[in-house]
Amino acid sequence: MRLDKYIADTTDLSRALVKIALRSKRVMVNGEQIKDASLQISPTDIVQLDGAALRPVGPRYFMLHKPLGYICATIDNDHPTVLDLLDEPNKKILHIAGRLDIDTTGLVLITDDGPWNHRVTSPRHECQKTYRATLANALISDAEQKLQAGLLLNSEKQLTKPATLERLSSNEVRLTISEGKYHQVKRMFAALDNRVVALHRERIGAITLDDSLAVGEYRPLTEAEIQSIQ
Repeated sequence: MRLDKYIADTTDLSRALVKIALRSKRVMVNGEQIKDASLQISPTDIVQLDGAALRPVGPRYFMLHKPLGYICATIDNDHPTVLDLLDEPNKKILHIAGRLDIDTTGLVLITDDGPWNHRVTSPRHECQKTYRATLANALISDAEQKLQAGLLLNSEKQLTKPATLERLSSNEVRLTISEGKYHQVKRMFAALDNRVVALHRERIGAITLDDSLAVGEYRPLTEAEIQSIQ
């Protein structure tokens, strides 16, 4: 790995600020002052910034109880992001595994483990997600059969994959899907001539949102939760 990337990945410095630090003679590798940003760093090298040894951060895995009004992005100029809720170093290298809309609440997974993130989000892995939805109107009587058979969403050419539905009341349901199309849950109920007025994600794979997490809070995943995503 290049020296400038190594420092950026182990600190809160941007690549531009790393280059300034290098030019300012603040960086040492194996006891030698280095200014070359392209120097290749191996796992056995000792990199110091201002005399402090740098250590790789991660892999890290978190679950977050997403509030309304937050977006699932690293940076946004108009809205707060879910990363703003984390009190963690070097947040810029974290990935949001399974995004939610600004008006959707519930479980969000965050990690700096790229392959693990891919297993959560890749359509090939069909990682199931469960949502609780409040609908504008009572659900049609044959919704379960239609969702199991697959729906043709607006602007799509293929039917959705089979989904399961649990009725909680006349207009509140629990829906489990294995895809992650854009606004998929809202579009699925629109295809059933209904409208989602509130949406909350409860589960991703075998990981269920911790009941003890208040809205806006987060915690590290347990080892069992991490290993459940394969």
